[in-house]
Amino acid sequence: MKILVDFLQNKKIEEAQIFAQLKCSVNEALILKDLSKKYMEGQDDVLVRELLGELYDDAGFEHLSHLQEVKILLELGWIHQQSFTPVKISEVTPLELLNTAVGLSPSFLKLLQDGAPDIEILDIKPYTDHLEYLQDQFFRIELYQKMSTIRQNVHEHSLGIDRVQHKLQLLEQRITQRVEQTTEKLVLDKFFKQKKFQMKEEVIFLALLREEYSATDASLREMNTLIDLISLDEYDRIKNRSLLEDGSSLLNDGIIDYEEMLNPFGGISRAFYIVDEILQSIIHPHKNKKVRRLKLNAVIDEQDIFELIEPDTSLEDVVLAKETQTTLENLMRQVDKEVVGRLVEWGIKDKKSGIDARIIFYGHAGTGKTMTAYSLAKSLKRQVLAFDCSKILSMYVGESEKNVRKIFDTFYDLCEKTKSEPILLLNEADQFLGARSSGVSSGSEQMHNQMQNIFLEQIENFKGMLIATTNLLENIDKAFSRRFNYKIEFKKPDEAQRLQLWKKMLPVNAPYDDKFDVKELAKYSLTGGQISLIIKNTAYKVAVTDEPLFTFDDFVSEIKREKDANFDSEKSMGFLSK
Repeated sequence: MKILVDFLQNKKIEEAQIFAQLKCSVNEALILKDLSKKYMEGQDDVLVRELLGELYDDAGFEHLSHLQEVKILLELGWIHQQSFTPVKISEVTPLELLNTAVGLSPSFLKLLQDGAPDIEILDIKPYTDHLEYLQDQFFRIELYQKMSTIRQNVHEHSLGIDRVQHKLQLLEQRITQRVEQTTEKLVLDKFFKQKKFQMKEEVIFLALLREEYSATDASLREMNTLIDLISLDEYDRIKNRSLLEDGSSLLNDGIIDYEEMLNPFGGISRAFYIVDEILQSIIHPHKNKKVRRLKLNAVIDEQDIFELIEPDTSLEDVVLAKETQTTLENLMRQVDKEVVGRLVEWGIKDKKSGIDARIIFYGHAGTGKTMTAYSLAKSLKRQVLAFDCSKILSMYVGESEKNVRKIFDTFYDLCEKTKSEPILLLNEADQFLGARSSGVSSGSEQMHNQMQNIFLEQIENFKGMLIATTNLLENIDKAFSRRFNYKIEFKKPDEAQRLQLWKKMLPVNAPYDDKFDVKELAKYSLTGGQISLIIKNTAYKVAVTDEPLFTFDDFVSEIKREKDANFDSEKSMGFLSK
């Protein structure tokens, strides 16, 4: 008890043996000394206003200026609240502590008794197994979280973070020393060394792994939370974003991935997770995985039915009518974990099933149906397997029933081989979906009906996400219409939308005539596809002139030419500035 006596009797508090370990100011140490005296007299808790009133002049309200010191001691962990309903210290103002009862914490009492803070990382011995190693690593992440919390909530004092940082340094030294003494190979340590992780990449991976084990509310998966975990300040946060952006080593090497979901503010947030193959190798290190997951682009050449599309635009890049945008946003929310949880709870959705949607995009040519399908896939982080339905008759004459089934069987086979969930896109599906003939008289009509019946059966039983595009919804057989749970119309853009399209698509670096007015161009009734092609054709025409300059008349000339050519019948690449 010499340390306790020294602390109580030393007239110069800064000369006390334990002062250096307190990592606090002289005034804060004096508060601890007064609390220690009261503790020795049998008082476990003291009201803050009485404590400060004895130490400082309360008549002139001097004691109020020392409330911040009480808050700091709470944050350091040397004192704690004696209350049935304690408040979160990082969220209160010092004045709110005035009528709070406080007492010495077990950590401080241990320090008075032993002369060492309560840091439970003293023993250095080999790890007995993989889980014991993980336990230390997860404790490490808890300390990073504490440091992140202090950085975000404490601006007046840095001693709280110094204490946690000291504890973290000791723990990291202990982990290194224990690994060196362990003869058995630790799977996670071996993985870190093989991948040559930077320290910050290691922390990100461990944070995501801890979420997998703890099954919490996934608070550590969100991008900004992970960045805060490894960042000291705002500059560091900006620099560390590169570790979680597309092109980073963690993403490029297929170690982690993310889901994009709509947040309550209308933006898109990223939630990260460890790729399943990597996760299983860490959680079940002794389990041999016989089947390796293939990528779609590695097996797509084995078939001649689908075109693999890797979308490079998201829904944010597409100009859509408000109702269409709302419908697609609701569709995207099917992947939101909270929404999925409700659907599973209500018995509407199976726990293991992903997004389940059969969708028709219908509307005039050039209104962006195909490009929106690609952009939706990009926003959902999916690839697209596209099939051009206009080719079905020429490809499969005489074998309609067999080969319509082959379309879906091949799709399922590709999904199974790659363990992926691409979107099935059926472009120009009019002849599949059109009204079936009654009183069939010819062989071709009979074949057509058989083809449609098989197609109807496949749509009925389809699991996953299917998008069919067509020009006219009125021609669709009612039996097909009932099988699609989303019917989304693509209307010709109005003037405001056309203005938006022109602004997105016009070349940014091109020279324009002083009298050029894009608002005048928006008055012409055009689809997004027409606007895209008119801009390209105009650019080709201007580029070959000696003094290239875009004028309003250049565009009007091209608009008239395309309208005279009945351009509505042509295919469109959508509403994008490509």
